Amino acid sequence: MDHVAGQEQQQRPLFGGAFSAFLPPGSLDVSELRQVPDNQEVFVHPSTDQSIIMELLEYQAGVPDETAVRYHFEDVVGTSGSAEVLSQESLAPHLLALEGCSSAWHLTACQLVAKFDEEAKNEVRLHLALLRLPQYGTDVLLTFNDPTRIHPLSSSAARGSEVPAPSLPPWTVEHFHTFVRGLRLLDPGIFG
Repeated sequence: MDHVAGQEQQQRPLFGGAFSAFLPPGSLDVSELRQVPDNQEVFVHPSTDQSIIMELLEYQAGVPDETAVRYHFEDVVGTSGSAEVLSQESLAPHLLALEGCSSAWHLTACQLVAKFDEEAKNEVRLHLALLRLPQYGTDVLLTFNDPTRIHPLSSSAARGSEVPAPSLPPWTVEHFHTFVRGLRLLDPGIFG
């Protein structure tokens, strides 16, 4: 079991047991609250707007490894123009628990985004990890959404005042790195 900042991360099955990973403390499975697309697993922090998303996406054979994470990032943020890439680096696949990963990349960005149809925009730090599995025709995209500034008029600001103290501490980037490094494929049958 991994420990991050004195908090245990529990290994949990994902996609019906086809994968497993160490999720941050207190992770709530969004599929127990609302419908989530079949190609996603979404977890939220119980008292912040933080989330971790795992997506199984079509392998983009025509996109070189070194630009694939940016390709998927641009797909995630759309054409809003309110996102800025802060850094991009390769990850050593041999340091990952995910066997068969041919290429791995990490991208950090900052985005201004509104919840629902609100005008107030919150500043969110995005951490994306792309793990490429060409043998399965799949790009695995892992995303950590970490709000760094909540606009006072955002519904998140109002909700924040209702959270009883003490609450679970916010997740850290190290929690996300543990999630990425510990992701395991247990059943390749998920790819068909």
